[in-house]
Amino acid sequence: MYQAAESWGDSYYAPVVRRINSASLGGTDSLERVVRVASESAVVIFSVSSCCMCHAVKSLFCGMGVNPTVYELDQDPRGKEIERALMRLLGNYYCSSAVPIVFIGGKLIGAMDRVMAFHINGTLVPLLKEAGALWL
Repeated sequence: MYQAAESWGDSYYAPVVRRINSASLGGTDSLERVVRVASESAVVIFSVSSCCMCHAVKSLFCGMGVNPTVYELDQDPRGKEIERALMRLLGNYYCSSAVPIVFIGGKLIGAMDRVMAFHINGTLVPLLKEAGALWL
């Protein structure tokens, strides 16, 4: 399910942005919520709408024909809490920002550097196929 969008006269496809709703937020631990939400779709991206790296990773997946579920943390009242949970999930490796964070098939892939490493070494497409995000 893509939304057609226009930029400078050209059409492209953008992911449908969703908010983490109350039903998805059951439980008290925000880390538990992130894991639950991440397992609900084949590809889940936690993003901030003004982040250029977030835009790049969303464009990569849409360009491959994948329809990621995107959670824009800056548009969610609990966004900061979710971002802190993502930073805990990543450990001390990422200090400044926890976005973009990508989950494929409910498994944490990581930030942009990890996604690009998978893409360059040829393991991203098989991972997407295994998760049911790509059929070809």
